Amino acid sequence: MLDVRNLTVGYRTRKTVVEALRGVSFDLQRGEALGIVGESGCGKSTLGWSVVNFLGANGFIREGSIRFEGEDLVGRSDQELQQLRGNRIAMVFQDPMQSLNPSLRLGEQMREVLTYHQQMSTEEATTRCIQALERVHMPDAAGVLDRYPHQISGGQQQRVVIAMALLNNPSLLIMDEPTTALDVTVEAAVLDLVAELRRTMDTAIIFISHNLGVIARICDRVAVMYAGEVVEQATVQQIFHAPQHPYTQGLIRCVPRLGADKTSSVLYPIPGRVPRPDERPDGCLFSTRCQYVQERCRHELPALRQMPGNAWVRCHFAEEIDPAEWTPPPDAEIAPQTPPPANAERLLCGEHLKKYYRVPGTSLASLFGLGEKKFVKAVDDVSFVVRKGTTLGIVGESGSGKSTLVKSIIGLESIDGGVLEFMGVDVRGDLSKRTLETIRELQMVFQNPDSTMNPAYTVGQQIARPLERFKTVPRGQVRDEVVRLLRAVRLNRTYYDRFPRQLSGGEKQRVGIARALASHPDLVLCDEPVSALDVSVQAAILNLLLEVQHENNTTMIFIAHDLSVVRFIADDVAVMYLGQLVESGPVDAIYAPPHHPYTEALLSAVPVPDPNANSTRVRLEGNAPSAINPPSGCRFHTRCPRRVLMPDGGKRCETEAPMNQDAGDGHVILCHLPLEVLRHLESGVMQAGM
Repeated sequence: MLDVRNLTVGYRTRKTVVEALRGVSFDLQRGEALGIVGESGCGKSTLGWSVVNFLGANGFIREGSIRFEGEDLVGRSDQELQQLRGNRIAMVFQDPMQSLNPSLRLGEQMREVLTYHQQMSTEEATTRCIQALERVHMPDAAGVLDRYPHQISGGQQQRVVIAMALLNNPSLLIMDEPTTALDVTVEAAVLDLVAELRRTMDTAIIFISHNLGVIARICDRVAVMYAGEVVEQATVQQIFHAPQHPYTQGLIRCVPRLGADKTSSVLYPIPGRVPRPDERPDGCLFSTRCQYVQERCRHELPALRQMPGNAWVRCHFAEEIDPAEWTPPPDAEIAPQTPPPANAERLLCGEHLKKYYRVPGTSLASLFGLGEKKFVKAVDDVSFVVRKGTTLGIVGESGSGKSTLVKSIIGLESIDGGVLEFMGVDVRGDLSKRTLETIRELQMVFQNPDSTMNPAYTVGQQIARPLERFKTVPRGQVRDEVVRLLRAVRLNRTYYDRFPRQLSGGEKQRVGIARALASHPDLVLCDEPVSALDVSVQAAILNLLLEVQHENNTTMIFIAHDLSVVRFIADDVAVMYLGQLVESGPVDAIYAPPHHPYTEALLSAVPVPDPNANSTRVRLEGNAPSAINPPSGCRFHTRCPRRVLMPDGGKRCETEAPMNQDAGDGHVILCHLPLEVLRHLESGVMQAGM
């Protein structure tokens, strides 16, 4: 299907030509899925774009060939490539809005693919579009064609893009991080869809991702890229169970496993970062970060060699490296964390918290304050306790109320009902009503550090600001304290005078953590702080947070959609659905039966970095209902795959709100199903017919 040989891609700059890819070779058979993995800056997306010469005005193919179905694509005119793009070769991007026009209805955009490539009539194209949407399991396929992109959810947008890519039955589908921004349940549904399309349409797939669990679930073979080169290429079984290149081994050591926690396991990030294309070292490109480096590596570029078992590895000493004998270097030795004391004092306590948002009406009566008032019940009757020195993990799909709850705690939103006490102080009001002392003790690390850093100020100035504001240290000691904080997050003093644009994503997040720690807070709230990071940077940030917690007895609330990360870092977990806590308790109890059916579905959807993993498949149908008008009874009943186990077939779930059930040791489940039934679900006793 596809044969790429010695591909080198360059980008013209004002001074020189920078090579983004160098000597890349691989092939792809019909119906096969090839995974492309590596950190940011390794050239994964450039490789996908180069297949259809989608490289921008200054990008070009410098050397090599790309043969698609026997025809060389290098040197083709734009008109010839236009006939290929969206027709025989289709592409799905990470952000579906890169492919969708917000000003056009979805039907217009989908029909254009068919009318342009096949000169099909509008009526026939509409029928084909509906069939394509039904193929990707889109509810109300015909109705979706009349909507604009903003009128459907992110997961539905991605399904529309996939359906659009499949309209012309392409021979090759290139998917660039198609599930990174999706909830774990939507991600699982999309991955199931990709696997189904491979079986039914025999489509070849290039799947680009930094999530090794996704790669393990989808792909047959994997190409590992580093600094623009393929450093290892093998079957998915060989990559995960017998990796031979030191970089591949390092990536796998960075990934938290679903069954691992901070008291029994350690993550080992790869030191350093990927070199820029214009700063690559001589010899082996990985030599500056490799634990096995020898003098030969620094001067001689290794070739991509075929190894026993038909794997290809770019390393001088691959035969001598046994991952089973690997030991961490002395400066990377990290001891597993000790569990917090069971009698730790309560630091933060919330009881029956509510946060409603008024929805403006569209009728004439609503302009005068008349008619029915509608509210988004973002947080509805939520109670929790956070103990000193512990981490509370909060999980749930988008729209479940996680971020609203954290914003209410930090003071960006005021509480509409209930009690919220921090260190014995009532903090229900917004930020303007809090004392400076309370603000100092509550700090936050955001998901996107770019949105919270001022590009006009240096790193040192931005970390110094809270030190000056809260008078943490005398004015004459501010610079020394900033340097100390930089070192605490593994950045040296040279970063003091750098601007945000001169930092990588992981370095920006470290600066965000340093700034949050500047006031020596008792409680740090982390809102998806590692979701957009590479696995190596993610491991480093998680280790950093654990180290800070251990040294300062800091308390944390940690929001994430990756349940493996939450399992690793949290002591207690709260599972939110549609504004309510459906399950909460110690982390060990949450990840073992009995589960709430929603928690069971979340755990089932986690992509495990092991191609032999045989997890229980529980998939949620449809999207979460509107928080403006939540379902009666149990809010989860419209999507619950277990309600049929009720004696009345689930009628009670539709009409009666469930009560919390105590499963012991602080583990609470909000469900009508008895604990005895929930305990047996994981064992498979009641899996038949589900």
